[in-house]
Amino acid sequence: MTECKPGAKCKRDSAELIRNVGLLLLIALVVLPFAAGQTALDRALEAQLRRVFPGATAFSPKQTRPLPHFIAYTRSPSSQTIAGYVFWTTELEPLERGYDGPIKMLVGLDTNARLTGILVTEHHEPYGYFSVELPEFALQFKGKDIRDPFKVGSDVAAVSRASISINSSSRAIRNSARRIARALLTPPGTAK
Repeated sequence: MTECKPGAKCKRDSAELIRNVGLLLLIALVVLPFAAGQTALDRALEAQLRRVFPGATAFSPKQTRPLPHFIAYTRSPSSQTIAGYVFWTTELEPLERGYDGPIKMLVGLDTNARLTGILVTEHHEPYGYFSVELPEFALQFKGKDIRDPFKVGSDVAAVSRASISINSSSRAIRNSARRIARALLTPPGTAK
């Protein structure tokens, strides 16, 4: 900055101030749409979390350790109790593929190792519209214990012409739920 004579306006200070204010406004205009989009994304994700864990009153931000998951809570915010966990199958079983790629599912698991819900959010299966997309597909897993076999034709409903999709989805749900249970539900001091 340069010094100005008393009573005189300093052009350099004014120009610098205008440039800084302009820069701040530009940054705000660039950042605000992303912040607004993040809020909408968070609402959509929270709605999905509530669909797979309807008994929860709140959810944690995504946790990354020991495995990627969300924590589902019950009761008031001042005395929250962990009710279970919600996770993406594709993050825990990334190599599990359907007929035409991964089938992305959100899964809820309570602290008793029972599934609270399943939501298929993305797939590219040619027969998905009458197999993994059907509400009946997800409903058959609600309340299922992770120790169940998850065997298509036995305790999982089979759909003709969609056996690869159903088998893959069942394995992804079973294996990812068991991984979460081993990591987060095994009591301390016991073998994992």
